Amino acid sequence: MANRFVLNETSYHGAGAISAIADEAKGRGFQKAFVCSDPDLVKFGVTKKVLDVLDNAGLHYELYSNIKPNPTIENVQTGVASFKASGADYIIAIGGGSSMDTAKAVGIIINNPEFADVKSLEGVADTKNKCVPIIAVPTTAGTAAEVTINYVITDVENNRKMVCVDPHDIPVIAVIDPDMMSTMPKGLTAATGMDALTHAIEGYITAGAWELSDMFHLKAIEIIARSLRGAVDNTPEGREGMALGQYVAGMGFSNVGLGIVHSMAHPLGALYDTPHGIANAIILPTVMEYNAEATGEKYKYIAQAMGVEGTESMSVEQYRKAAVDAVKKLSQDVGIPDNLRDIVKREDIPFLAQSAYDDACRPGNPKETSVEDITRLYESLL
Repeated sequence: MANRFVLNETSYHGAGAISAIADEAKGRGFQKAFVCSDPDLVKFGVTKKVLDVLDNAGLHYELYSNIKPNPTIENVQTGVASFKASGADYIIAIGGGSSMDTAKAVGIIINNPEFADVKSLEGVADTKNKCVPIIAVPTTAGTAAEVTINYVITDVENNRKMVCVDPHDIPVIAVIDPDMMSTMPKGLTAATGMDALTHAIEGYITAGAWELSDMFHLKAIEIIARSLRGAVDNTPEGREGMALGQYVAGMGFSNVGLGIVHSMAHPLGALYDTPHGIANAIILPTVMEYNAEATGEKYKYIAQAMGVEGTESMSVEQYRKAAVDAVKKLSQDVGIPDNLRDIVKREDIPFLAQSAYDDACRPGNPKETSVEDITRLYESLL
């Protein structure tokens, strides 16, 4: 069986990279941008950094900001209507996963109108056409939505997140500018950073992993492990490292899948509006312990990438524990809680467990699991 790898056509990296947006838009003959960005980024002037680039280049645009932290079907459908009315021919997505996921869904539906109900996009949708061209500008170092073929939309009516996987949605251009991330508060930096680490670790041990994806994931773990603490302290080196590390993780996991950390985190976002990175960070060490027996020697290399010394002389049990402990320590250092007690209601666990089992990420887990196993994992975190 052939292994497929899908990446952006072009990506720009480094401080000041957003200046390239104007040249790309002009060079591709784009006429008007539909700018997707969430209300807080607009309010605090982050979106304006890109709008200034467009204004200075004489490029036309329309701003759409009806976007929630966990974007909903309604956000997407309103976005589709606004795009049609705008006369735009491309999208600029500015923000974290919320803005980019909304942009991807809007872009797909515009060019594949038979999926206008949004719900039919869940899973691997059989779309025929590439989405409206997207230039993606992340303002968080976590989701890597600018380089993935995935997006997540919340079905509010049924309290669930729909994971959508479609190579037609990948942005044509990714602009990873750490200056766009410099105003992120510590808590958001920590949460999104742990989301990126979860992507790298789950992508490395997922059932679909292979040599090419392993290369990206191990490097991403290394970069994130040495950069996240600095990013939380807002050092330039930390911000630059996280901007790159999360992107490298996205290059990998987008092509091989994830596992039950993500499938367990998704229902928490749908039911309680829990920030995705926080949910992943809390769940990750527990699921790593659960999956350890199905990972061969991979935890040795995770431990090494996390900066643990002496792994070559460790037993299997020792290096597996060292890998988990290194993740726990990083999470603790950046202020992430170590349990779900303040989030999950015990009576909701049956619903959460079934939702996690049904989630599109679950089949990628390296160890066969069940609703009963997932139930016990949730319970162990209370």
